[in-house]
Amino acid sequence: MSRPRLIVSVSVAGLFAVVAFFLELSAGSDLAFNALSTVLFVVAMAVSLALTTVSPALALTAAWVGAIIQMAFGRDPSPTDLPVFIALYASAAYGGRRTFWAGFVSVFVGSAAIVVYLYARVVGVTGGLALADVATAVAVLVAALFGLGLAWTIGALVRAVIRGRENRAAQVRAESEAAAEQERVRIARDMHDVVAHSLAVVIAQADGARYAAAHDPDAATAALGTISTTARAALSDVRLLLTQLRHSQTEGPQPTLADLETLYAQVRAAAVDLRVDVDPAPVAEPPAAVQLAVYRILQEALTNALRHGGAGPVRVGLSWHPDRVEIDVRNALAPGHRAASGGHGLVGMGERAALVGGALQASPMGDEFAVIATLPLRSVA
Repeated sequence: MSRPRLIVSVSVAGLFAVVAFFLELSAGSDLAFNALSTVLFVVAMAVSLALTTVSPALALTAAWVGAIIQMAFGRDPSPTDLPVFIALYASAAYGGRRTFWAGFVSVFVGSAAIVVYLYARVVGVTGGLALADVATAVAVLVAALFGLGLAWTIGALVRAVIRGRENRAAQVRAESEAAAEQERVRIARDMHDVVAHSLAVVIAQADGARYAAAHDPDAATAALGTISTTARAALSDVRLLLTQLRHSQTEGPQPTLADLETLYAQVRAAAVDLRVDVDPAPVAEPPAAVQLAVYRILQEALTNALRHGGAGPVRVGLSWHPDRVEIDVRNALAPGHRAASGGHGLVGMGERAALVGGALQASPMGDEFAVIATLPLRSVA
């Protein structure tokens, strides 16, 4: 609790004690131990009022102490009982689970105590209760239940509003964090697809140029040209991704099926025997999401073949059916090389397939490593 709020609470309780003390003393001097009972009663209620914003449980306890003192000294109900209602409200609105239910029980116990206290003296004087007195006692009980219960019920409603606001705020935070996490994963996946493929091509070309330079200067020159072209394309893609990162609302162009030939040319430029078979061909323009997924999956599969594949051709199969497209990429495993079962690339390919409702399997099959994916067309059209 902040210091200013604590000062305000204590000041209000002190002002209440001063006013209540003079009101109670003016009630009459025929009460037993009037001055002592007034001090004890007023102090208990003032403490309850001061503790309302500090500890609802202690405030409720102090209110009960004040009520017991009031009944013990035979004092009549008065405006000084106001902190009882405030304590019930605070217990329901801000108290813990036990305090919440303690306030609920206090409504019924307090109402019964009021009726017993008021009509015990009537029984002591008359020796019993007339039928009219019983009816009045029932009315008093209903009124007490209504008054005390209303204070507690208002507090319970405020508690529900506070909890609802907190739940909504927590839901908004969770949704915001989930959206941010999805955006980070998307950017990381795109960055990996672009950088990993481009670097694999650059490394392959650089190694080839180094060995070919002594025997064929033209080959080295061609390799350097491929490195330059690949690096410029990668730089352009990275700048596009960084632009999207700075401005989340910016949507840049994404690779399509028309860019596959450029991808194949980059791989072939790295001295890879790439064989592509498209059968059947697409009869219509596939959805943009599927085109992007096909491009990125092929890009990562070819990058893995370039980095980890052994001698032999890399075979790419694309089958465009009316309701799905099937991707099949196979390459020979390098001698003694054990294909990894995880990694960012394989995880990224699986995520690409899942985003469009498809499935992907990447695993060794005999002496080859195969990437097989099936992507639906109609569900994302």
